[in-house]
Amino acid sequence: MPEMDRVLGGGIVAGSAVLIGGDPGIGKSTLLLQILQNMAGRGLDVLYVTGEESSGQIGMRGKRIGALARKLLVLVEISLESIMQRISEVKPAAVVIDSIQTLYCSLLSSAPGSVGQVRECSERLILQAKKSGIPVFLIGHVTKDGSIAGPKVLEHMVDTVLYFEGDTGHAYRILRSIKNRFGPANEIGVFEMRDTGLREVSSPSEFFLSERPKGAAGSAVSASLEGTRPVLIEIQALASPTNLGMPRRTVIGADASRVSLLVAVLEKICGLKLGNHDIFVNVAGGVRVSEPAVDLGVVSAVFSSYRNRPIISDTVVFGEVGLTGEIRGIGRTEDRIREAARMGFSRCILPKTSIRMDSPPAGMELDRISHIRELQAKLF
Repeated sequence: MPEMDRVLGGGIVAGSAVLIGGDPGIGKSTLLLQILQNMAGRGLDVLYVTGEESSGQIGMRGKRIGALARKLLVLVEISLESIMQRISEVKPAAVVIDSIQTLYCSLLSSAPGSVGQVRECSERLILQAKKSGIPVFLIGHVTKDGSIAGPKVLEHMVDTVLYFEGDTGHAYRILRSIKNRFGPANEIGVFEMRDTGLREVSSPSEFFLSERPKGAAGSAVSASLEGTRPVLIEIQALASPTNLGMPRRTVIGADASRVSLLVAVLEKICGLKLGNHDIFVNVAGGVRVSEPAVDLGVVSAVFSSYRNRPIISDTVVFGEVGLTGEIRGIGRTEDRIREAARMGFSRCILPKTSIRMDSPPAGMELDRISHIRELQAKLF
């Protein structure tokens, strides 16, 4: 699975411990079953240990997504000692524990899922993985704030921490690397959830821009860097007059504090009277971005909605905006420009201080600006 290999830093490392977290029903079990199916299809024995579902339930899911290889073994067990014994007997190529919060060790009297049990079970499984060279995947529950339940030390014990992001309202799923000893952190893999399981999305930019409206005010395309991969995203903004004494600022998919800062810069530097406007900002497709490089995209979308004028077609904007209105340079400019050209865009508005390209893509016009006051003349 190229998307999974990308997130792991090239593939599964022998003896590694990988922790995967995510909301309930997001697709963690489905993803790992598909990974084990791919390995079993190559003649490798793999073991799926579950303490949450019966073998019949796993069989039904496996039949739905096509994960029914003879070498894909399923063990329904929550006793750590029994699981480790079976791993020693089978010697599989990989082990999945679904989930680490369901296991218990007989040496401790506390209930499964307690801090002590999670730490002890994880430590012994990771130690066995290091000694035997068998990679182990641990599925972890998440708390209400989105972090993996259990001791924080668990994330320090494993080699790789992955988070499965997405929501039920969108078909996309993003697997994000938070920590990785064998590859770049913050790398992402993009999947689409279907009835038959997860399908890899090889071109996330195309996926996120597939429903972008043409010629609509308040819509801007920006280039964000996710790990080593540049991704084009659509940023939508709506600036609507209000009679309320406290105008609303609603942000979905971006940092709300950052957006408030950018709105203040537009008011102070550009003279836009946004104090009597409700402002709504949304990153289309449900993706979340936090990179300062999308500042110029947010500003452009708000500008476009406030003026009620669509941005010139096939334009991509990216750059960091400072408090005095200056446009600051960002990293990996060339990769962002190439991705924009690949997606059919013909014009980029970018910081003047960005590294000059020796040979920009054919047909790509580069408009460099140094201050936010120059933006309006370039957008419309």
